[in-house]
Amino acid sequence: MKIGVFSVTDHYPGELGRSPQRLYEELLEQIVRADELGFDSFWLAEHHFHEYGIIPRPAVMLAAAAARTKRIKLGAGVVVLPFDNPLRVAEDYAMVDVISGGRLVLGVGSGYLQHEYEGFGVDPAQKRARFDESLDILMKAWTGERFDHAGDFYHLRGVQLNVAPLQHPMPPTAVAILRNEAARFVGARRMPIMMIPYATTEQVDELRDTVDAWRSAYTAAGGAADQAMLPFGLHVLCAPRRREALSLARPAMERYVRTRLFARQRSFDDLVDKDLVAFGTPEDIVRIARRYRDAGLTHMLAILNFGGMEHEQVLRSMDLLAREVLPHLS
Repeated sequence: MKIGVFSVTDHYPGELGRSPQRLYEELLEQIVRADELGFDSFWLAEHHFHEYGIIPRPAVMLAAAAARTKRIKLGAGVVVLPFDNPLRVAEDYAMVDVISGGRLVLGVGSGYLQHEYEGFGVDPAQKRARFDESLDILMKAWTGERFDHAGDFYHLRGVQLNVAPLQHPMPPTAVAILRNEAARFVGARRMPIMMIPYATTEQVDELRDTVDAWRSAYTAAGGAADQAMLPFGLHVLCAPRRREALSLARPAMERYVRTRLFARQRSFDDLVDKDLVAFGTPEDIVRIARRYRDAGLTHMLAILNFGGMEHEQVLRSMDLLAREVLPHLS
C-alpha cells in the first residue's frame, strides 16, 4: 500500500480567524515536508463559493507545489468536470504534469454540492451527462492528437492541445464515488475508483464487495485491474499515545463533521469504533490501514489537516507517520 496525504482545505475563518493566505502557506509547507519525508502523493480538493473548501482551482496550487518539490506525486481530488470547459481542464492539468516533470495524478467527479451548481448556473439534473461527456473530451485531448467531438454540450472540430501531459498514454486518473453501488459503473469505463469511506460506507468490511464489483466490471471491460490505483481518503492523527491522539482529534473531527454540507452526521466514537478514521499510535494506524489494504484498496491518502487542525500538529503527525508507519506499509 502506498501512503499519500490529502487535504479537503476546509476553512473556518469565523471560528479560527485563519486567513486564506495563511492556509495556503501552511499547505505548501505541508506538501514540501511530505515530499522530504517520502510520502507517495499529496492531493487537494476543489470547492467553490463556501468555506467548505478554499481551493477553487487546484491546478494553481499544484503548479506552485511542483516548483517547490522534487519527487512527490501531485493530485487534485477531485476536479469537478461539469463546472468547466473540459478543454480548459485538459490544458491546466497538462501544464501541471509538464511543470512537475510527470508527477500529476488526478481524481475527477461530478460534484454533489447544491450551492456550487447554483453558483455556476449548471442544472444538477445534467451532472452525469456533463461529466461523462467532459471525461471523454479530456481523454481525447490528452492524447495530444487532433480530434473532433459531437455531443450534447460540446461540439469540437479539429482541436488539438498545444501542450500535452508528459505521462503516456495519460496521467493516472480515478473517478470519485459517493456510493458503493457506483463502483461497477466506473469499472465498466475502465477507470479506477477513489472514495472517502467515512462518507460512502457503514463498515470497512463492506468495501471488499465494492472493490470486487469494480474489479469484475473493470476486467470485463478489458482492463488490468491489478495495475490500477484505488485511492481512498482517511482522516488520520498519529501520536505517541492513543489517548493523546483521540483527545487532539475529537474537537477537530467534530467540527469537520458538523460543517460538512449535505453529509451524514456521525458521532466521533462511532467513526473511531468502526475504523472509519485512524486516530492513535503508529501501531493503530498500521492495523487500520491493513484493513483497507485487505479490502483491495491500494493508496491510503491521510487527511491530516481536517477540522482546523493546528499546522504544527499536522507536521508532527506527518513526521511520526513517516518514521513508524510508512516502513510497515509502503
